Amino acid sequence: MTDQPEPGPGSRTVTRLTTREAAELLGVKPETVYAYVSRGQLSSVRAAGGRGSTFDADEVRALARRSGRRDPAPAGGDLAFRTGITLIEDDRYYFRGVDATELARRHRYEEVAEWLWTGELRPGTRFEAPAGTLAAARRAVAALPAHSGSTDRLRAAVTAAAAMDPLRFDLAPEAVLSSARALIPTLVGALPPVGEGETDAGADGDALARQLWPRLTARPPDAPALAVLDAALTLLIDHDLAASTLAARVAASARAHPYAVVSAGLGVLEGPLHGAASGLAHRMLQEAVDRGSAVPVVADHLRTGHPVPGLGHRLYRAEDPRARTLFALLEDVPQAAGALAAAREVVATTARHAPLPANIDLALAVLSVACGMAAEAGETVFAVSRTAGWIAHALEEYGERPLRIRPSGQYTGPRPPQPLP
Repeated sequence: MTDQPEPGPGSRTVTRLTTREAAELLGVKPETVYAYVSRGQLSSVRAAGGRGSTFDADEVRALARRSGRRDPAPAGGDLAFRTGITLIEDDRYYFRGVDATELARRHRYEEVAEWLWTGELRPGTRFEAPAGTLAAARRAVAALPAHSGSTDRLRAAVTAAAAMDPLRFDLAPEAVLSSARALIPTLVGALPPVGEGETDAGADGDALARQLWPRLTARPPDAPALAVLDAALTLLIDHDLAASTLAARVAASARAHPYAVVSAGLGVLEGPLHGAASGLAHRMLQEAVDRGSAVPVVADHLRTGHPVPGLGHRLYRAEDPRARTLFALLEDVPQAAGALAAAREVVATTARHAPLPANIDLALAVLSVACGMAAEAGETVFAVSRTAGWIAHALEEYGERPLRIRPSGQYTGPRPPQPLP
């Protein structure tokens, strides 16, 4: 890159780029830069000495904007990405600029997923699983060992759904969205019902929360409890660049198809510090309910040096807005009164030691304990919900320069040359 004065009156200083630099800025191969020149989209000047050409940097940037290209990520592993999906600011969070908690109160999961994907809110949106894909996913899940967890089943269902889609490598936005609208209900429908006689659950036309309910508990649903589950699904759709979302974007950067993107997200989500954290909160809260008090349960955690699950979040100083929204909705669920009181006692008891507000994991635990769900139910809700967020980030990443997420390793091994072992 060089700065050269432009000849003529009123001249300006022009920053010139080499062919390689122009190609990197445009996200194309060097020969494509010359194709732009031949089409009249770029002008070039022969470099000093006659070796290669140089290009006006402003002209190249203007072409990059017109073609939808963005500046490449800075060298050295800067992982701060441009995104128009989620903003977390001042203890609140927003989906495409709209308060996410308000969306969760007013709209169903499917509608908010469409908002995240397309920027359009489509009332009444429903997702439908293709019959053949759903049957294949159920067969794959049924072949797993009996001790398999819900995330094991979801991973198997994603793999089966991918195998059933011969056009999965089409990364055009509409093709990706079509796959996503079919995949999410397939994931839900592939999970076995908890109770007997629930094989008809998840019929076409049902909201996704209604389809998921019998996969989480044998208890029949009521409207307030279903509203909490739907709100939880909506609130968890995305949360900026969480670990699983970063993994999904890395996969999309390598142009992995959307099913592989979701598989990458599920692999990270299963970690105990991410999606599985809600199970720890469930077990703690269930113990508090069984013992009739949260005080000895909190004391046991403190005595063993373990953090109390379901408290604190690195992105919020006050209470997690997702937890605050779910707690308010749980007030309308009569069977949640005991678990809700125990959760508040956990917060109050811990505050004597360290004032940590509740996070989404504790709110999910109230729902799962109150409604007779297993400890892994919160992780299941998290995984199904976040699938929509991973797809939203994949759509963004597919529009970026391929393989741009390439941090550099800092080598700490022995310096060469070393003797042959």
